[in-house]
Amino acid sequence: MTDKIVVFKDKQIRRILHNNEWWFSVTDIVEVLTDSSDSRQYIKKMRQRDPELNANWGTICTPLQLVAADGKKRKINCANTEGIFRIIQSIPSPKAEPFKRWLAKVGYERVQEIEDPELATARTRELYKAKGYSDAWIEKRMRGIAVRAELTEEWKSRDVGESPEYAILTAQISKAAFGMTPSEYKQYKGLDWENLRDHMTDLELIFSMLGEAATTEIARKADAQGFTENRTAARRGGRIAGDARKKLEQQTRAKVSTPENYLDEPEAIKKLKGKS
Repeated sequence: MTDKIVVFKDKQIRRILHNNEWWFSVTDIVEVLTDSSDSRQYIKKMRQRDPELNANWGTICTPLQLVAADGKKRKINCANTEGIFRIIQSIPSPKAEPFKRWLAKVGYERVQEIEDPELATARTRELYKAKGYSDAWIEKRMRGIAVRAELTEEWKSRDVGESPEYAILTAQISKAAFGMTPSEYKQYKGLDWENLRDHMTDLELIFSMLGEAATTEIARKADAQGFTENRTAARRGGRIAGDARKKLEQQTRAKVSTPENYLDEPEAIKKLKGKS
């Protein structure tokens, strides 16, 4: 699952990629269409006014983890495009029609990305560029995304359950490569809900890629099947990256892992970006 924030007429709407389609925060949608100061109360009254909507609420809405106002990830009621259209039917608002067109456009773009993954790649590049990342960093980040996707596809074909087994295997690779699990690494960088790899330096990205690419190759050569055998492959792949990292650190007398991140002001950011 991947979470993002999109904007409709200067209003932020949280969304998350779930089962290969976008799901949107219901409370954010209600706030956009009603300007309500208490969206939860509005939703409660809306459900009372519409018994059919209320009866199917559990089917229309699914609690998914999104970033809350306090910066923590919490389970928040979300609905896909079809579900949001049904909710909109119960909201008498002149804002509904342009919002419907916007929502349809967002859904159509996702369909385009599924049919042509290069579009998704291009849009991701544009997003990183707009955030101020250097071209050199973006190239490494995009390559890292491709390496990660190849690894997860390999796990899927080798009878590894998705969540939480992917997370456990990823932690094994990271621990062997950097001496830290992803959650420990985020604490080290002072991150909370942010994507760890979006805050890695060039070298950190390179060694992440090496660990995952090595794991993929080891799993193939060993024909690892199931979670236990792939956990062994993950440890071995991570150690390859970890050994290479240690050799570089010996030669340069500098640590690869750094607490710097793109949240820092502005000197640390300049160091991370480097000269493109």
